[in-house]
Amino acid sequence: MAGDLKLSSVTRDLTRIERIGAHSHIRGLGLDSSLNPRSVSEGMVGQPSARKAAGVILHMIREGKIAGRAVLLAGQPGTGKTAIAMALAKSLGEETPFAMLAGSELFSLEISKTEALTQAFRRSIGVRIKEETEVIEGEVIELQIDRAAAASAAPSKTGKLLIKTTEMETTYDLGAKMIEALTKQKVQSGDVIVIDKASGKITKLGRSSSRLRDYDAVGPQTKFVQCPDGELQKRKEVVHCVTLHEIDVINSRTQGFLALFTGDTGEIRAEVREQIDTKVAEWREEGKAEIVPGVLFIDEVHMLDIECFSFLNRALENDMAPILVVATNRGITTIRGTNYKSPHGIPIDFLDRLLIITTQPYTEEEIRKIIDIRCQEEDVEMHDDAKGLLTKIGVKTSLRYAIHLITAAALACQKRKGKLVEMEDISRVYQLFLDVKRSTQYLVEYENQYMFNEVPREGDDDDAMHS
Repeated sequence: MAGDLKLSSVTRDLTRIERIGAHSHIRGLGLDSSLNPRSVSEGMVGQPSARKAAGVILHMIREGKIAGRAVLLAGQPGTGKTAIAMALAKSLGEETPFAMLAGSELFSLEISKTEALTQAFRRSIGVRIKEETEVIEGEVIELQIDRAAAASAAPSKTGKLLIKTTEMETTYDLGAKMIEALTKQKVQSGDVIVIDKASGKITKLGRSSSRLRDYDAVGPQTKFVQCPDGELQKRKEVVHCVTLHEIDVINSRTQGFLALFTGDTGEIRAEVREQIDTKVAEWREEGKAEIVPGVLFIDEVHMLDIECFSFLNRALENDMAPILVVATNRGITTIRGTNYKSPHGIPIDFLDRLLIITTQPYTEEEIRKIIDIRCQEEDVEMHDDAKGLLTKIGVKTSLRYAIHLITAAALACQKRKGKLVEMEDISRVYQLFLDVKRSTQYLVEYENQYMFNEVPREGDDDDAMHS
């Protein structure tokens, strides 16, 4: 029993290599087949109306027929706006492009604001390209590699590959590159493989089912497949999924293919984009490619200025525009770059284009459920009374502050060599780390001792009048 426990803990450590983030527990929107939100599902808690609305948007994106729609997630800080956007991304899957951008990022880049937004838009639009390629598919009968014992420092390798289908078999002479590729894939007699004739790429499909009796025991990863039938050389349709931005970068002469890895793409000329759009349109007409409209998520949208909003207005009218999702926690505030005030700091004409989803503050019961999920995600074992206290703190202060205390309390528990986080650990970290309200109260009490204090003291107005 002890051995089993040890093994499971090792497995958990190996599978959880990635760091735990604020939204790492989100797996999806937690909706059923009729788009009704479950109370707790896929890491999501509460916000039923907002999740249901996001589910409708998700359905709209999957249909792929409507372009240029925009959605605003508006709500108080800590009400799950980013969580809903992340859940949307997870629900879409890997096939649909999803790009994230913070409003303040645009002003810290070396490229212009409109260029940064254009790149973000094109990063959110996928192109599924179909092409036919010639492949050799069959079961390996024999793989023979000869090492030429030459006097030179680097002896050459030659070899032969005997491969068959149910109807025919052929021997191929192998060069050094093919031998290296076969060795890298650990190809051996009895494997069913596919060789791309154009690129030389080798894909191992599995073991031939005709060799099933040759082994007394096989590992759980071993996959048995049927020996291919028909001709050895076949034409197969291969599908590649890329974004328009990736095509832009590869075709940009100044940057080229390496810019995809460095991230330093710079300004991409409009002529390059026009040529690519024309070519993609041709592929669509010929049936070689199809457009996959994705999602562009802009957080802190109130940080954009009037020029950015003007650009977004025009960009959303393009027939190749993605679904735009923006989020803000501001009320009525000044539009950046102007002296005018507007709801959420967004101009009225752009606000009119948005489908607005509002998020509501979490109830005490929902905060408790979120704390349970976060404790599980952060591998913290906590007593129910401690969770109850943490829930009260979350209601009194903020959900984010309560979540931050989980790991801190676990460390306090570890220091006293305890195994279960108790109420005393929560109280200890609550006293060590201040929330916003207590910090503000402290500032008011000791304002005179801080530099550059802007709160007017009593008597300052009188002094100003006398002077």
